[in-house]
Amino acid sequence: VVGALELGLITVIFVFVFVDLFDTAGTLVGVSHQAGLLKEGKLPRATRAFLPDAVATTAGATMGTSTVVCYIESSTGVAEGGRTGLTAVVVAILFLLALFFSPVAKMIGGGYSPEVGKTLYPVTAPVLIIVGCLMISNITRIDWHKWDEVLPACLTFAGMPVAYSIADGMALGFITYPITKILSGKIAEVHPVMGLIAVLFLLRYVMLLG
Repeated sequence: VVGALELGLITVIFVFVFVDLFDTAGTLVGVSHQAGLLKEGKLPRATRAFLPDAVATTAGATMGTSTVVCYIESSTGVAEGGRTGLTAVVVAILFLLALFFSPVAKMIGGGYSPEVGKTLYPVTAPVLIIVGCLMISNITRIDWHKWDEVLPACLTFAGMPVAYSIADGMALGFITYPITKILSGKIAEVHPVMGLIAVLFLLRYVMLLG
Protein backbone atom coordinates (compact mmCIF):
# COMPACT_ATOMS: atom_id res chain seq x y z
CA VAL A 1 0.00 0.00 0.00
CA VAL A 2 2.83 2.38 0.90
CA GLY A 3 4.50 1.66 -2.43
CA ALA A 4 1.34 2.69 -4.26
CA LEU A 5 1.60 6.14 -2.69
CA GLU A 6 4.96 6.95 -4.24
CA LEU A 7 4.94 10.12 -6.33
CA GLY A 8 5.90 8.36 -9.55
CA LEU A 9 3.11 5.82 -9.27
CA ILE A 10 0.57 8.45 -8.26
CA THR A 11 1.38 10.28 -11.48
CA VAL A 12 0.77 7.12 -13.50
CA ILE A 13 -2.53 6.48 -11.71
CA PHE A 14 -3.61 10.08 -12.32
CA VAL A 15 -2.85 9.83 -16.03
CA PHE A 16 -4.76 6.56 -16.42
CA VAL A 17 -7.77 7.91 -14.52
CA PHE A 18 -7.72 11.05 -16.64
CA VAL A 19 -7.53 9.13 -19.93
CA ASP A 20 -10.24 6.67 -18.92
CA LEU A 21 -12.56 9.43 -17.71
CA PHE A 22 -12.41 11.44 -20.90
CA ASP A 23 -12.47 8.39 -23.15
CA THR A 24 -15.73 7.43 -21.46
CA ALA A 25 -17.13 10.97 -21.47
CA GLY A 26 -16.36 11.43 -25.15
CA THR A 27 -17.93 8.12 -26.08
CA LEU A 28 -21.05 8.67 -23.98
CA VAL A 29 -21.65 12.15 -25.36
CA GLY A 30 -21.04 11.06 -28.95
CA VAL A 31 -23.26 7.99 -28.80
CA SER A 32 -25.97 9.77 -26.79
CA HIS A 33 -26.01 12.61 -29.29
CA GLN A 34 -26.44 10.18 -32.15
CA ALA A 35 -29.25 8.45 -30.27
CA GLY A 36 -30.98 11.76 -29.58
CA LEU A 37 -30.73 11.30 -25.82
CA LEU A 38 -29.08 14.63 -25.02
CA LYS A 39 -31.28 17.35 -23.58
CA GLU A 40 -30.02 20.90 -24.10
CA GLY A 41 -26.56 19.50 -24.72
CA LYS A 42 -26.50 17.54 -21.46
CA LEU A 43 -26.76 13.82 -20.76
CA PRO A 44 -29.62 13.09 -18.34
CA ARG A 45 -28.80 10.73 -15.48
CA ALA A 46 -25.14 10.73 -16.44
CA THR A 47 -24.23 9.19 -13.09
CA ARG A 48 -26.08 6.01 -14.03
CA ALA A 49 -24.07 5.83 -17.23
CA PHE A 50 -20.69 6.42 -15.58
CA LEU A 51 -21.27 4.06 -12.63
CA PRO A 52 -21.35 0.75 -14.55
CA ASP A 53 -18.39 1.93 -16.59
CA ALA A 54 -16.41 2.62 -13.41
CA VAL A 55 -17.40 -0.73 -11.88
CA ALA A 56 -16.47 -2.60 -15.06
CA THR A 57 -13.13 -0.78 -15.27
CA THR A 58 -12.28 -1.71 -11.69
CA ALA A 59 -13.44 -5.31 -12.07
CA GLY A 60 -11.55 -5.73 -15.32
CA ALA A 61 -8.35 -4.39 -13.77
CA THR A 62 -8.57 -6.84 -10.86
CA MET A 63 -8.89 -9.69 -13.36
CA GLY A 64 -5.91 -8.54 -15.39
CA THR A 65 -7.83 -7.65 -18.55
CA SER A 66 -7.58 -4.53 -20.65
CA THR A 67 -9.75 -1.61 -19.60
CA VAL A 68 -13.45 -2.49 -19.72
CA VAL A 69 -15.17 0.70 -20.85
CA CYS A 70 -17.87 1.82 -23.24
CA TYR A 71 -16.65 1.95 -26.82
CA ILE A 72 -17.55 4.18 -29.73
CA GLU A 73 -18.56 1.06 -31.67
CA SER A 74 -21.76 1.24 -29.62
CA SER A 75 -22.96 3.72 -32.22
CA THR A 76 -23.57 0.79 -34.57
CA GLY A 77 -26.25 -0.44 -32.17
CA VAL A 78 -27.74 3.04 -32.06
CA ALA A 79 -27.74 3.18 -35.85
CA GLU A 80 -29.79 -0.03 -35.87
CA GLY A 81 -32.37 1.49 -33.54
CA GLY A 82 -31.03 0.59 -30.10
CA ARG A 83 -31.97 3.14 -27.45
CA THR A 84 -32.14 1.24 -24.15
CA GLY A 85 -30.02 -1.00 -21.97
CA LEU A 86 -31.65 -4.01 -23.60
CA THR A 87 -29.35 -3.46 -26.57
CA ALA A 88 -26.30 -3.82 -24.32
CA VAL A 89 -27.76 -6.93 -22.67
CA VAL A 90 -28.31 -8.60 -26.05
CA VAL A 91 -24.78 -7.72 -27.14
CA ALA A 92 -23.39 -9.10 -23.86
CA ILE A 93 -25.22 -12.40 -24.40
CA LEU A 94 -23.91 -12.63 -27.95
CA PHE A 95 -20.38 -11.95 -26.71
CA LEU A 96 -20.80 -14.74 -24.17
CA LEU A 97 -21.88 -17.14 -26.90
CA ALA A 98 -19.00 -15.94 -29.06
CA LEU A 99 -16.54 -17.32 -26.50
CA PHE A 100 -17.26 -20.79 -27.84
CA PHE A 101 -16.41 -19.61 -31.34
CA SER A 102 -13.36 -17.54 -30.43
CA PRO A 103 -10.98 -19.52 -32.70
CA VAL A 104 -13.23 -18.83 -35.69
CA ALA A 105 -13.70 -15.18 -34.68
CA LYS A 106 -9.96 -14.75 -34.28
CA MET A 107 -9.34 -16.40 -37.62
CA ILE A 108 -11.75 -14.00 -39.36
CA GLY A 109 -11.27 -10.75 -37.47
CA GLY A 110 -7.83 -11.17 -35.96
CA GLY A 111 -6.10 -9.68 -38.96
CA TYR A 112 -3.11 -10.97 -40.85
CA SER A 113 0.46 -9.83 -41.33
CA PRO A 114 1.60 -9.63 -44.96
CA GLU A 115 5.03 -8.57 -43.71
CA VAL A 116 6.87 -8.15 -40.43
CA GLY A 117 5.60 -5.23 -38.37
CA LYS A 118 2.48 -4.72 -40.46
CA THR A 119 -0.98 -6.08 -39.65
CA LEU A 120 -4.12 -5.61 -41.74
CA TYR A 121 -7.72 -6.00 -40.53
CA PRO A 122 -9.85 -6.45 -43.67
CA VAL A 123 -12.94 -7.55 -41.71
CA THR A 124 -13.13 -5.13 -38.78
CA ALA A 125 -11.60 -2.03 -40.41
CA PRO A 126 -14.48 -1.40 -42.87
CA VAL A 127 -16.99 -1.62 -40.01
CA LEU A 128 -15.10 1.02 -38.03
CA ILE A 129 -14.98 3.27 -41.10
CA ILE A 130 -18.77 2.98 -41.40
CA VAL A 131 -19.11 3.85 -37.70
CA GLY A 132 -17.03 6.98 -38.29
CA CYS A 133 -19.22 7.94 -41.25
CA LEU A 134 -22.33 7.58 -39.10
CA MET A 135 -20.94 9.89 -36.44
CA ILE A 136 -19.31 12.58 -38.57
CA SER A 137 -22.72 13.98 -39.49
CA ASN A 138 -22.66 15.74 -36.11
CA ILE A 139 -20.20 18.32 -37.43
CA THR A 140 -23.12 20.02 -39.18
CA ARG A 141 -24.13 21.33 -35.76
CA ILE A 142 -20.93 23.36 -35.44
CA ASP A 143 -21.40 27.10 -35.92
CA TRP A 144 -18.99 27.50 -38.84
CA HIS A 145 -19.28 31.28 -38.75
CA LYS A 146 -17.47 31.53 -35.39
CA TRP A 147 -13.77 30.73 -35.61
CA ASP A 148 -13.50 30.44 -31.83
CA GLU A 149 -15.97 27.54 -32.01
CA VAL A 150 -14.68 25.99 -35.22
CA LEU A 151 -10.98 25.76 -34.31
CA PRO A 152 -11.37 23.74 -31.08
CA ALA A 153 -13.97 21.50 -32.73
CA CYS A 154 -11.77 20.80 -35.76
CA LEU A 155 -8.74 20.08 -33.60
CA THR A 156 -10.84 17.73 -31.49
CA PHE A 157 -12.19 15.50 -34.25
CA ALA A 158 -8.96 15.70 -36.26
CA GLY A 159 -6.80 14.92 -33.24
CA MET A 160 -8.61 11.71 -32.30
CA PRO A 161 -7.55 9.62 -35.33
CA VAL A 162 -4.13 11.25 -35.52
CA ALA A 163 -3.34 10.56 -31.85
CA TYR A 164 -5.32 7.29 -31.95
CA SER A 165 -7.02 8.42 -28.75
CA ILE A 166 -10.39 9.96 -27.94
CA ALA A 167 -8.91 11.49 -24.79
CA ASP A 168 -6.06 13.21 -26.64
CA GLY A 169 -8.46 14.60 -29.22
CA MET A 170 -10.68 15.97 -26.48
CA ALA A 171 -7.60 17.38 -24.76
CA LEU A 172 -6.82 19.47 -27.84
CA GLY A 173 -10.35 20.83 -27.77
CA PHE A 174 -10.33 21.54 -24.04
CA ILE A 175 -6.99 23.34 -24.27
CA THR A 176 -7.70 25.41 -27.37
CA TYR A 177 -11.29 26.39 -26.49
CA PRO A 178 -10.38 28.73 -23.59
CA ILE A 179 -7.47 30.12 -25.61
CA THR A 180 -9.64 30.99 -28.62
CA LYS A 181 -12.29 32.53 -26.39
CA ILE A 182 -9.70 34.68 -24.64
CA LEU A 183 -8.20 35.81 -27.96
CA SER A 184 -11.65 36.69 -29.30
CA GLY A 185 -12.52 38.67 -26.17
CA LYS A 186 -15.17 36.21 -24.97
CA ILE A 187 -13.54 34.98 -21.79
CA ALA A 188 -16.90 35.22 -20.01
CA GLU A 189 -18.10 32.26 -22.09
CA VAL A 190 -15.43 30.01 -20.59
CA HIS A 191 -16.81 28.11 -17.62
CA PRO A 192 -14.38 27.87 -14.68
CA VAL A 193 -14.55 24.07 -14.87
CA MET A 194 -13.53 24.24 -18.53
CA GLY A 195 -10.52 26.36 -17.60
CA LEU A 196 -9.58 23.94 -14.82
CA ILE A 197 -9.79 20.95 -17.15
CA ALA A 198 -7.62 22.76 -19.71
CA VAL A 199 -4.97 23.40 -17.05
CA LEU A 200 -5.10 19.77 -15.90
CA PHE A 201 -4.65 18.55 -19.47
CA LEU A 202 -1.65 20.85 -19.90
CA LEU A 203 -0.15 19.53 -16.66
CA ARG A 204 -0.71 15.99 -17.87
CA TYR A 205 1.28 16.58 -21.05
CA VAL A 206 3.99 18.40 -19.12
CA MET A 207 4.32 15.36 -16.85
CA LEU A 208 4.42 13.02 -19.84
CA LEU A 209 7.15 15.08 -21.48
CA GLY A 210 9.04 15.24 -18.21
